Amino acid sequence: MAFEVRKIDPLDLQPRKAIGVKLPFSGRAVFNSTYQSKDAIRTNLINYFLTAKQERFLNPTFGNSLRNLLFENMTEQSVKAIDTLIKRDLEIYFPRVEPTNISTVGVPDSNTVQFSLSYKVRETNIEDEVVINFEL
Repeated sequence: MAFEVRKIDPLDLQPRKAIGVKLPFSGRAVFNSTYQSKDAIRTNLINYFLTAKQERFLNPTFGNSLRNLLFENMTEQSVKAIDTLIKRDLEIYFPRVEPTNISTVGVPDSNTVQFSLSYKVRETNIEDEVVINFEL
């Protein structure tokens, strides 16, 4: 009888040790900490996709150009360009994150674009989804 071996990040075995900072910054002391790898990766992805290139001081290469592409006319070519950009950026900045589904939906009535990324983390059983709403 076959069974799947669950791989756990060693940091997850130390429940009181903080791994990262949770978004949004609204804790009692401004920052709330993350204690699980799943939460830290999710927060890092949200931070990355909400940061534009050259926006971060002293680290101008961090971030993406997703906002520039999202508010163009949505065609098949622009959707493919967004998918390609996201996959390339994930390979560079998040090599353990493997996208399983990328979806970009425009809502013209409210001038918003909803971006969702379903992913799994290689060599673990972590699967999650990030949904970001961009407003014009």
